[in-house]
Amino acid sequence: MLLEVCVDDISGLKTAIAGGADRIELCSALSIGGLTPSAGLIAAAAELPVPSYAMIRPRAGSFIYSADELDIMKRDIDACRDAGLPGVVFGASLPDGRLDLDTLSALVEHSGTLGKTLHRAFDLVPDVAEAIEMAVSLGFERILTSGGAKTGAEGVVVLEQAITLAAGRISIMPGAGVSLATIGQLWPRLPISEIHSSGAVTVTESNERLVDLGFSTPWARHTDAATVKALKAHFA
Repeated sequence: MLLEVCVDDISGLKTAIAGGADRIELCSALSIGGLTPSAGLIAAAAELPVPSYAMIRPRAGSFIYSADELDIMKRDIDACRDAGLPGVVFGASLPDGRLDLDTLSALVEHSGTLGKTLHRAFDLVPDVAEAIEMAVSLGFERILTSGGAKTGAEGVVVLEQAITLAAGRISIMPGAGVSLATIGQLWPRLPISEIHSSGAVTVTESNERLVDLGFSTPWARHTDAATVKALKAHFA
């Protein structure tokens, strides 16, 4: 079982690797689902021995992108390639929730030989079968999905359907809320070869002044090496 851990800072990156992560999803702002990481974090990840796929998401909110945003996403893909990262993570939607074939095609073409993960824009689609066929035809390696639910455990029935529809042509990688408390609801029930988790624990901000001034939140999620190790051990 390959364990992908999502991180949004250098501490989380090194902690995830120390815990035994097999691959990193590199982001900023995980509290809102992950945005494109900084150039500095991309460069740091490229120097480490575990492969990192960078999130390509220029802002919070929907996955409906303008021409200007598409241009920014292409530039961010270039930055990942230039730094030496092996892959990228992206998605794009139409107003009705279907995957945006034109935007995805442009991003896939621009990515070239980089590895490609389709992110949880997939969880908005009205037709799972149609979306899987599109992802396969575009050449994505995998789909990160919670089965259209808030968490992977809640979406396990749809995940099962997606795995059946994929028929080995593309990896279905469960994610969202995957923890030591929920992993048993996904595996070994699901015939999967990779899974996505934050491997994080909740930490309370001790500096009330930072919270008062808006520089921090009352609590945050931080990557925890022991949690990552325990998740890995679950599959041993």
